[in-house]
Amino acid sequence: MKFDIVTIFPAMVAAGLTEGVVARGVERGLVDVRIWNLRDQTTDRHRSVDDVPYGGGPGMVMTPEPWVRTLEAIRRDRGEPAAVVLLSPQGRVFTQAEAVRLRALDHVVLLCGRYEGIDERVRDLVATEELSVGDFVVSGGELPALLVVDAVSRLVPGVVGDAESVVGDSFTRGLLDYPHYTRPAEFEGRTVPEVLLSGHHREIRQWRKRMALERTLERRPELVEGAALDVDEQAWLREWRRRREDET
Repeated sequence: MKFDIVTIFPAMVAAGLTEGVVARGVERGLVDVRIWNLRDQTTDRHRSVDDVPYGGGPGMVMTPEPWVRTLEAIRRDRGEPAAVVLLSPQGRVFTQAEAVRLRALDHVVLLCGRYEGIDERVRDLVATEELSVGDFVVSGGELPALLVVDAVSRLVPGVVGDAESVVGDSFTRGLLDYPHYTRPAEFEGRTVPEVLLSGHHREIRQWRKRMALERTLERRPELVEGAALDVDEQAWLREWRRRREDET
């Protein structure tokens, strides 16, 4: 899986790639990440990447020329990307399904904006799509880019040590994850559910599935309608809804 990240703060991005899952993927040759400093494609002695906005207003706007030149350099050195993603609060919300989609593309460029925004012509000439990591605003696209790289890299076979842990992640089937426990069996008066100590693997699987569904219904009920539920989960859902109707 190949990523190219374009930013004016390359050290900030590099620091986020030195530990954890992505770092292991890079070490194993499974993930290829290259960071591009947008200022390297400027032509003035101040290496300027922004200017005052037409029409007035606060802040500065990032100019289009360095972005176009950087994408030209990426194409020369790394080949044609399958997607050029602008990280933006105005983009489509990044979800687990989006991570799966990007994983299938193999080569993704991530554009990290700053300041008041990016000249609209970057969206027209460079970016193929926009993604948002949530309905909030951060100071730039660097942290969102790292989130995208991490989420997508986890899906590359061999990056995560135990592939089963990826299968069970929240949102993989549209549901939140089930509760997890480890030693000690009792801690400050709270005990591990008896079924997890029973050794009955089928019952444990059933409990985990039921807990994932119940937790989703409790915390993110809007996810359930789009989830891939099996026969047992559909039966539990009908029973849960019946109980709710009885209570009201």
